[in-house]
Amino acid sequence: MTHDDAPLPLTPYPRPSHIIRLRQERERRRRRISIGVAVATAALAVVSGTAAASLGSATPRESAGPVQLASGDIAKQAAKTLDSATDLLTRAEKTRVDASSLTGYVEYLEDYEGLPASVASNVTADANAEIDRLEPNVTKAEKKQERRERKEREEREAREAEEAAALAEANTVEGAKATASELMSSTYGWGADQFGCLDALWTKESGWNYQATNPSSGAYGIPQSLPGSKMGTVAGDWATNATTQITWGLDYISRAYGTPCAAWGHSQAVNWY
Repeated sequence: MTHDDAPLPLTPYPRPSHIIRLRQERERRRRRISIGVAVATAALAVVSGTAAASLGSATPRESAGPVQLASGDIAKQAAKTLDSATDLLTRAEKTRVDASSLTGYVEYLEDYEGLPASVASNVTADANAEIDRLEPNVTKAEKKQERRERKEREEREAREAEEAAALAEANTVEGAKATASELMSSTYGWGADQFGCLDALWTKESGWNYQATNPSSGAYGIPQSLPGSKMGTVAGDWATNATTQITWGLDYISRAYGTPCAAWGHSQAVNWY
């Protein structure tokens, strides 16, 4: 084997940026070997007579045997190590642990069936050592991520519980009235006198029940929107959220009548508003 045919050093093993160069080098070596065999075969055919005579008087020289490729237990261990390394790389990616040092071994072992047995054995051993080195880091990162995700989940569940409790409180009659009083004042500048009219109006319409439904017309909610889906212009939870219904109802009163007292007067006159 000439210097040009010598394999690239196996230690240290290639990193990801070197893998393409390794593969290209292997392909070049294979082509050179194929060409050399073809040339040697042709030369032997041309000079077979002379060569035979010469060899008859010379001491035969033992030719090198074929390279033993990875097989049997060596191949099985390489395959097992490749699976373990691939799995660890997947875990490392999920936890954002730098496992680039293992990538080179994985790329190298993907071609373990084409490696000499001794090389495959050495690569497998070093890959296992790298796996042992990285495994604790990945496991530690996984536990840290698990704690972070658990904390985030607990905080989210706590917020959802608080929101559910607040919604339940706001959906009570007293909670709905408190919301309406606050929105009247902050949004429209209406005072206690207007709230008295609004209280009378919506007590008549729904009893301040956010689930109230008129069996005849299908009007729904505290303001008895017809149909109830009109309140969807405020938010998609119009069927379950008293605040959404009140927000829509006050806007409707403002646009249609100007004030709650005007709406209440109209309701007293014609029995609807």
